Amino acid sequence: MKRIAVLTSGGDAPGMNAAIRAVVRQAISEGMEVFGIYDGYAGMVAGEIYPLDAASVGDIISRSGTFLHSARYPEFAQLEGQLKGIEQLKKHGIEGVVVIGGDGSYHGAMRLTEHGFPAIGLPGTIDNDIVGTDFTIGFDTAVTTAMDAIDKIRDTSSSHRRTFVVEVMGRNAGDIALWAGIATGADEIIIPEEGFKMEDIVASIKAGYEHGKKHNIIVLAEGVMSAAEFGQKLKEAGDTSDLRVTELGHIQRGGSPTARDRVLASRMGAHAVKLLKQGIGGVAVGIRNEKMVENPILGTAEEGALFSLTAEGKIIVNNPHKADLELSALNKSLS
Repeated sequence: MKRIAVLTSGGDAPGMNAAIRAVVRQAISEGMEVFGIYDGYAGMVAGEIYPLDAASVGDIISRSGTFLHSARYPEFAQLEGQLKGIEQLKKHGIEGVVVIGGDGSYHGAMRLTEHGFPAIGLPGTIDNDIVGTDFTIGFDTAVTTAMDAIDKIRDTSSSHRRTFVVEVMGRNAGDIALWAGIATGADEIIIPEEGFKMEDIVASIKAGYEHGKKHNIIVLAEGVMSAAEFGQKLKEAGDTSDLRVTELGHIQRGGSPTARDRVLASRMGAHAVKLLKQGIGGVAVGIRNEKMVENPILGTAEEGALFSLTAEGKIIVNNPHKADLELSALNKSLS
């Protein structure tokens, strides 16, 4: 394989640029040419494909986001969209593709492989909700950003003896909430994977202030409900504390990547190139017990594939991601 391309798709995540840099420079070291596909699958179809060299990715390892930009393009799920993209790949002589993104991006990588263009998926999302890997590119930075913000919120919360509900991102996964909550000593962590009773939280808040606590911090995963709605329900359940709600929002997607995300992205990007050099495609790279691994994107659960197809052609997730509830138990014992 002499010419490959790299693209980013879906939501951006800190460390994506580091992954792109690793793909480009590893490919060059392997004697390959590298092209960047701008604006994800939409850019592939539109022919937004340009050569990259070592200088193209200079000084981007510390920058968040993706300099290749990203766009959602649901049309690539259809055969017509795929064939338009493949026409552009052929036009530029590209033989393999590295796709950095989430679940939907992986599906596109699988389709490219089925059409004879080996593609490798890299898990790029702050949510840490992709199967086949312990951690995703961007998760560590998002947790660190949330931690820093919650630390600041605690300062003002203590000054006024206030209760704060802090909503963090994560889509339908509670990983960011769990990790940021434990790191900041949150009084409560509310996640989609675990039930809760509003009355119990109200009682806990009251007991805390009666025992001399100066603040109460509740970290709420966005997949449960919004902070505003949670705060309203808390009041309806009888909370009488001085309550404020905060939605951290998209600051969790920005900021210079942490050292861990930079190294993780670099390892994954380089590993993807080595797989393509061997002609391997249709797999997703992950990290398990600090070692690089790869799993088939599509197949059976027994084969270790991330996704399967039903008889009706519907895509299902094998062994869906679940947040580590042992962390939740840990926080309950420490709060």
